[in-house]
Amino acid sequence: MTYQKTAPEHVPMTEEQIRAAWVVEPTRLDGAVTLVEYDPAWPQLFERENERMRRALGGTVVRLEHTGSTSVPALVAKPIIDMLLVLPDSSDEATYLPALEAAGYKLVIREPDWNEHPVLKGPDTNINMHVLSAGSPEIERILAFRDWLRSHDEDRDLYERTKRELAAQNWAYVQNYADAKTDIVEAIIAKALAAQAAK
Repeated sequence: MTYQKTAPEHVPMTEEQIRAAWVVEPTRLDGAVTLVEYDPAWPQLFERENERMRRALGGTVVRLEHTGSTSVPALVAKPIIDMLLVLPDSSDEATYLPALEAAGYKLVIREPDWNEHPVLKGPDTNINMHVLSAGSPEIERILAFRDWLRSHDEDRDLYERTKRELAAQNWAYVQNYADAKTDIVEAIIAKALAAQAAK
């Protein structure tokens, strides 16, 4: 699913937890993670999905953001566009899932025990659309991480080195790779939130 569960109590997900979260059969990796150089087309792909989702959902969209490594210029990434869709209540699937499915999106993950967090895949562009409820503390954390990497080259480079080192290892699932990045992600989020609090 590729988002770190960045709450302080997070421990890596077991295979049983990964399989329980997936609505469909989870894709096994059983190898290294493929990272590619930053592609300036990624923001354009996000904008296309942004427009499509807003057409499908109308005024129910509280916020829609390009997140993850593809949203950070100059950062290597898996070529998957991460998106954060904020809705009034992510657990109330009846208010948004039928419209998204009609637009070609497919629910692949449902995590009611972690911020009522579903993930959908797109009809053509490879995306992970993470849905959270307005007011979730994860929203601030995800956006602080992205914004810090966009404006702090040293931490972006540190994160990239960490990603490259971990990506070269063998992983059963991509989630295992994401979990392995938790320490560096937490450290960067802590810096970003501390800087915000100091303003």
